[in-house]
Amino acid sequence: MSGTIQGATGTWEMVIGLEVHAQITSNSKLFSGASTAFGAEPNTQVGLVDAAMPGMLPVINKVCVEQAVRTGLGLKAQINLRSVFDRKNYFYPDLPQGYQISQFLQPVVGAGTVVLDMDDGRTREIGITRLHLEQDAGKSVHDLSPDRTYVDLNRSGIALMEIVSEPDLRSSEEAGAYLRKLRSILRYLGTCDGNMEQGSMRADVNVSVRRPGADYGTRCEIKNVNSVRFVQQAIEYEAQRQVDILEEGGVIAQQTRLFDSRKGETRSMRSKEEAHDYRYFPDPDLLPLEFTQAWVDEIASSLPELPDDRKARFVGELGLSPYDAGVLVAEKEVAEFFEEAARDRDAKAVANWIMGDLFGALNKSGLDIARSPISAAHLGALVDLIADDTISGRIAKDVFDEMMKTGRPPAEIVDQRGLRQVTDSGAIEAIVDAVMESNPDKVAEYRGGKDRLFGFFVGQVMKQSQGKANPKIVNDLLQQKLSG
Repeated sequence: MSGTIQGATGTWEMVIGLEVHAQITSNSKLFSGASTAFGAEPNTQVGLVDAAMPGMLPVINKVCVEQAVRTGLGLKAQINLRSVFDRKNYFYPDLPQGYQISQFLQPVVGAGTVVLDMDDGRTREIGITRLHLEQDAGKSVHDLSPDRTYVDLNRSGIALMEIVSEPDLRSSEEAGAYLRKLRSILRYLGTCDGNMEQGSMRADVNVSVRRPGADYGTRCEIKNVNSVRFVQQAIEYEAQRQVDILEEGGVIAQQTRLFDSRKGETRSMRSKEEAHDYRYFPDPDLLPLEFTQAWVDEIASSLPELPDDRKARFVGELGLSPYDAGVLVAEKEVAEFFEEAARDRDAKAVANWIMGDLFGALNKSGLDIARSPISAAHLGALVDLIADDTISGRIAKDVFDEMMKTGRPPAEIVDQRGLRQVTDSGAIEAIVDAVMESNPDKVAEYRGGKDRLFGFFVGQVMKQSQGKANPKIVNDLLQQKLSG
C-alpha cells in the first residue's frame, strides 16, 4: 500500500513511527540472576528482585549494557557515556513493583539511522530517536479460567532495548522494510534473536494522517504487535479509520489501541498516556550508568560486518546486482551460506541457485537455511560440475532434487546414476545424424525456411542422449549439418 490515501475530500498522507521492544540476548535478566530461557513453566524463572520482594535491590547486568551499546553502534547512533535509570510508575497486575525501571530523558543511546532499500530501488533513511534500556513486565494470562486472571512473572525483569524511530515512515511497506532491516541488524550483532513469534521482538505502532505537507495529526498507538505482517495490516486499517473519521468532520482521539489479527482491525484500549502521567523520576536504588569511551571503542572493534557493508562488498567484489546482494544479506545465516558456496566460484551462478532452487525447495519443505539438507559445500560442488561440463544445467536440476532428498554430495549422485555429460563430439554427431535421417521431412522444411524447427532437432537429440549430450556441441553440430 502506498503512503497516501485517496479520500472523498482529497489526498491524505500516513505518518508512522515505531517503538520496537527487542529482548536482549543474555542468559540472565537486567537486574537479577534469573534465567531468560524461553518456554519454562510459569513462575519458575523469577528472582526476588523480579517479584519485588521487600528490601531487594536491583544490580545492573553488565552484559545487557554492552549489548545495548553494541546495538547503538550498529545503528550508527550516539553512545551516551552517562545515562540514568528512571522509575516509570503505573499499576498493572503483572508489574509487581508498581513501576517499571526504564530510561527517559537520559538514555544509553541517542540519535541514529537505519537505511532502507526498497523494492523499487529507492533508498530511505529512517531516523532513530533513541535506544533505552528497560525491564519487561510479567504476563497476565486470561484464558485458563473464565473468572480469573493468572500472572506469570517469568518475563518480569527481562532486559529490553526500546528502539524508538522518528516519525519518518510513510507507508506500511516502509514500516515492514524498517522492521525487517532492524531485525537483520540485531541478528548480525547477536544482541536480539528477533523471534517475533516468541515475543522477543515486538512493536508499538504510532499512526497519524495529515494532508501532504501539513502539520502532524493526532496519533494513535497500537500496542504489542508481534509480526511484520500484522504491523502492516494494523497501519493500513488504522490510517483508513482515521481518514474516515476526519472526512466525516470528526476528531481523532489520542489513544492506545490493540490490533485484532483475526478481524484485521484495531480497537480502543485506553486513552493515550503522556510522559507526565507516568511520573518519571530517577530510580533511587540505581546510580547513574557511566562508562568510558575506551570501553565503547573496544566494543566497536568487535562488531561484525553488518548487512549494508556486506551488501556493498557483494556488489563491489563479487559483481552481484544490488537486488541480489540485498536478498542474500538480509539473513546472516543465508549470507554466510552464500559466501561459503561461492568461494572461488561464479558468485552469480551460486546466487541464482540459492535464490531460486534452494529457497523454493526449503520453503516447500518448511525448512530454514540452517536445516538445509544441501550444505554450502555441496551446492558449490554442484555449480563446479556444471562449470566443467561434467553435467548439463538440466541434469543439474535432477541432481539438486536428489541432494534435497538425501543430502548426498553431487558427484556421488552423478556417478551412481550415470549422469555425466557426453562431450565426445563423435558420439553426439552420430545421434545428430540418426535424428536427421529419421526426420527427412522436417530437415526439408527447416532448409526451406522454417527456422523454428531448430528447437525440435535439439530436443530430439537431447532425448536420444537422455539429456546427457553437451548442449553447445549439439547446437554447433546441428547448425553445421542442417545448413548443408
